[in-house]
Amino acid sequence: MLRLRCKARSGTHPLPGLTAHSRLRDMQAALAALTGVPVPAQRLLLGFPPRSLDLSDGERRLGDLGIHSGDTLIVEEDTSKPKTDSPVVAKRTMSNSVREAVPVLARRVVPADNSCLFTSVYYVVEGGVYDPGCAPEMRSLIAQIVASDPESYCEAVLGKTNREYCDWIRREETWGGAIEVSILSKFYQCEICVVDTQTVRIDRFGEDAGYTKRVLLIYDGIHYDPLERKIPDSDIPPQTIFSTTDDIVLAQALELADEARRKRQFTDVNRFTLRCMVCQKGLTGQVEAREHAKETGHTNFGEV
Repeated sequence: MLRLRCKARSGTHPLPGLTAHSRLRDMQAALAALTGVPVPAQRLLLGFPPRSLDLSDGERRLGDLGIHSGDTLIVEEDTSKPKTDSPVVAKRTMSNSVREAVPVLARRVVPADNSCLFTSVYYVVEGGVYDPGCAPEMRSLIAQIVASDPESYCEAVLGKTNREYCDWIRREETWGGAIEVSILSKFYQCEICVVDTQTVRIDRFGEDAGYTKRVLLIYDGIHYDPLERKIPDSDIPPQTIFSTTDDIVLAQALELADEARRKRQFTDVNRFTLRCMVCQKGLTGQVEAREHAKETGHTNFGEV
């Protein structure tokens, strides 16, 4: 199965259900349903710099056209070509209405279970796949990377010995932070942007590495959630992977953070007071909350 996306005026959409053996005509029909651009009027571009695909033979296989997993097809409409009725009129009508909708950047809430960072990163790098059971694998991955490079990941960097850190990060009650985001950015070869709702700033991990992909998280001082761009009231899957040249999405993320700050949807980790919603114990600051979670397994806190 090929993992493809298409970009048109209506936005960027996943293009599922195709393999290297699928015919060009099948892909064009799927693109027509997604974008509302009729097959006869389609102009398809691929690669960088974008090159036009030869659409003269609809029976050609996608593999023969040089289409591979991870590619994004640009769909343009050639208005000089006559439009014919589509065999999927209902789908095209639906797509035209979707095209008029404005995609918005939104928070996708994940559980506050000590593994929100790992769940959030997995969600965005996998293109919107929610898997609450991914955390142990990601913790183990980080531990393996750290253990394999004790020179780079020394005590001065980690705040503990390399071995102690590897044992620590594997524990399910351990919270992830900047070190783990940096490691995952390198592993997934993408820029991970974390927008902070208290300071309304964006920390960009992997910014200078030359990556072409960008994903975004939002952070309130304790909890991470993934950000996704979606069309309201639409069945089209959300977009979680962006180009590193897409600065519009960064501006949208800052707008989200600023709105959250104005609504005081953040936690000052040094001075905030909490109450454990499980046993009702009062707590002060991030350190006490972590220790309480470690001792009791309680992870449901409310700010007082």
